[in-house]
Amino acid sequence: MIVIPIVHLQPTKKQNDMGILKTFFTNCAHPRGMMGRMMLRFMNFGHAPLTNWGLDLVEFKPGWTMLDIGCGGGATLKRLLKRSDGAQVYGIDISEESVAKARKVNAAVLDKQVFVCQGSAEKLPYEDGKFDLVTAVETVYFWPNLPECLQEVRRVLKLGGRFVIMVEVIEGDSMWTNVVEGMTAYSPEQLKKLLDEAGFIDTAIHRKKPSYAAITGLKQASKEQS
Repeated sequence: MIVIPIVHLQPTKKQNDMGILKTFFTNCAHPRGMMGRMMLRFMNFGHAPLTNWGLDLVEFKPGWTMLDIGCGGGATLKRLLKRSDGAQVYGIDISEESVAKARKVNAAVLDKQVFVCQGSAEKLPYEDGKFDLVTAVETVYFWPNLPECLQEVRRVLKLGGRFVIMVEVIEGDSMWTNVVEGMTAYSPEQLKKLLDEAGFIDTAIHRKKPSYAAITGLKQASKEQS
């Protein structure tokens, strides 16, 4: 999750303030309106250390075609583009505000090297075997029917393509799951198991203190075994 300090609430104000917090932080899942635009700015800044560390785990090659699911404010799209000369980068997000922000952030290369659309991880609007790399930064918490979404990710990956999930590890009963509507917390071990069950190979968990985790997997490179 994005790291924003939470003020300890006085008992007499707790119910009111928790309602405000829930409204604000629920914009993590589906940014809307003014609060959504604020959240997107926070995300572009706050997710940078996790994203840069996670992308350092990937051996990029020139000319890759890449997808960021839950692209939010579009900063990850810019980071991906810088890592692969001549790349094409696609972003998808369920939020109209996110799509608008991602397009604005990448305006200089929009519809040339960066392509952004509105949609869901449940039904990705891309052909089979399109992408060399798919990323998901702080977003799988909100994917409906996660096993089905992982099958969609695997479908759109090229043979030998890589999927990288980047998260900040939280407990299942943490404050975040109570504050953010529609959020499900997964441990890195749970996510790795789900990747295994979805047919990914060479799955691994990478960690960096204090709470960063990247869960990676490949689509089988052999057509006979894919």
